[in-house]
Amino acid sequence: MREIFETCEAPYDGLIPAEALRASGMNSHAVDSLLKRGELVRVRRGWYVLAPRWEKIGADGRYRFFVRATAARAERDLMFSHRSAAVFHGLPLIGPWPKGVQAIDPDSAGGSSSRLLTTHRGPVDPSSLVIDGVRVTSLSRTLVDVAATSSFLVGVTMVDHVLHREAARMAAAQKSGSVGAPPITQATLLTELDWVHPRNGHRAAERAITFANGLSANPGESLGRVRFEELGFEIPELQVRFDVDGRTYYVDYFWRGVRKIGEFDGHIKYTRAAVMAGRDIVQVVMDEKDRESILRPEVNSFDRWGWKLALSPQAFYRFLMDKGVPRAPTRRHS
Repeated sequence: MREIFETCEAPYDGLIPAEALRASGMNSHAVDSLLKRGELVRVRRGWYVLAPRWEKIGADGRYRFFVRATAARAERDLMFSHRSAAVFHGLPLIGPWPKGVQAIDPDSAGGSSSRLLTTHRGPVDPSSLVIDGVRVTSLSRTLVDVAATSSFLVGVTMVDHVLHREAARMAAAQKSGSVGAPPITQATLLTELDWVHPRNGHRAAERAITFANGLSANPGESLGRVRFEELGFEIPELQVRFDVDGRTYYVDYFWRGVRKIGEFDGHIKYTRAAVMAGRDIVQVVMDEKDRESILRPEVNSFDRWGWKLALSPQAFYRFLMDKGVPRAPTRRHS
């Protein structure tokens, strides 16, 4: 059985088409039995994935499989876009991936939807590319489309991520002396936005792009900044450097006027290999506590929070007020 599965999924990089199972000698009753026993998972009609692989890949990987299966099943070539392109570009999403897929259709009268496919009217992306056999909009176009059709939080998080990644790429290129593709910047994204000229969401996209900041190192830090803006608090400086006893430290947020440090304390800090650097979780936590003890005397206050608190606007508002985070001079409205 294992050999049959491996043969069926090999040409499709993990996906198993129903036709391949039938060709191997399995009838619909055998497939249903595998589904009931939890050995096989239906991605969508006619396409399956082995259960161990499905469990291992997480939400991003599952949605990616769903888009790939939809592309393989489609009766015509589609240019996948918005969040369906974002997952192939490795962009972070705070919240669930959609139940269906999104694509660009320049001939659509104004966008149309079926149960699993939403098409958006707009110009075809001349810079589209193929990733894992799926044609998707370019990274810049994807960011613009998502920012124009999603919440402020989703748009900012994705743009922050790309600006941060692009800054790191350019720094590495400069260090090595290599010349790569020009970076994606806020200016290039605003130019892309003007070219796409979405019928709806232009102002929302412009707001997300101009608010974005490549100094946000992860989605949790982006979430904090968005909440500060939405709840009317002063936007802090990011990644401020502190030199203490011959060592250098960078903090997530710093309100200079009240000398307050803020840190997003996401679980990712204690699981990512780049952060762990060969240490176990206990050692990482102890190092963070030592770091905080060193920095506290340098400021008036030092506060931490995590996902659960920041995801609740009401609870986070109360927390920020209790901790004395300064309010914005004037309340900005979206």
